[in-house]
Amino acid sequence: MTTIGSDGTDTDGVDWDARAAAFDEEPDHGLRDPRVRAAWGARLRAWLPGQPGDVLDLGCGTGSLSLLAAEQGHRVTGVDRSPAMVALAREKLAGRDAVFLLGDAAAPPVGGERYDAVLVRHVLWTLPEPGRVLRLWRGLLRPGGRLVLVEGVWGTLSPAGIPADRLTALLAPLGGQARVEHLSGETELWGREVDDERYAVVAVPG
Repeated sequence: MTTIGSDGTDTDGVDWDARAAAFDEEPDHGLRDPRVRAAWGARLRAWLPGQPGDVLDLGCGTGSLSLLAAEQGHRVTGVDRSPAMVALAREKLAGRDAVFLLGDAAAPPVGGERYDAVLVRHVLWTLPEPGRVLRLWRGLLRPGGRLVLVEGVWGTLSPAGIPADRLTALLAPLGGQARVEHLSGETELWGREVDDERYAVVAVPG
């Protein structure tokens, strides 16, 4: 969940390098509670390909979802612009079939590599030109590959995020199929009750 500028902060002025050490204290970041971890594991099992494949985790943070994907047999490449986050992810997945790269989720430094799934949680809403970014991510997929996008809208006075209907509209020009899973009521995913909009979109572009 990190989009870092050249000064080490994101578009809201958050210094994610400084926050990296405490990042996993949030239940849905560190997945330290066995119930939260199991809930995310079950979701990833449903969202990612059934057979082991190559997964690109963009804005991977400390690598908690990368670790779950690796435990399910996938080969993982994680990308984040925070050096501190990447260092923690590398430590967390030491010995796993995973690599972590410093880079921008909107322009991942993966060269000509292609993937069976591109996994992105709470990142797209922070990026300029999300439609362009989605087209780029589609280009990183192998035939039949999928985009797994976990997003939401947070706050009531000054909402931040991207609503599900806007995201599906942005995906429409890519063709193919997309399904939305509403996650606000799934307290086990967040470690608490939430009253904002949280959802996932699994899309197989045409």
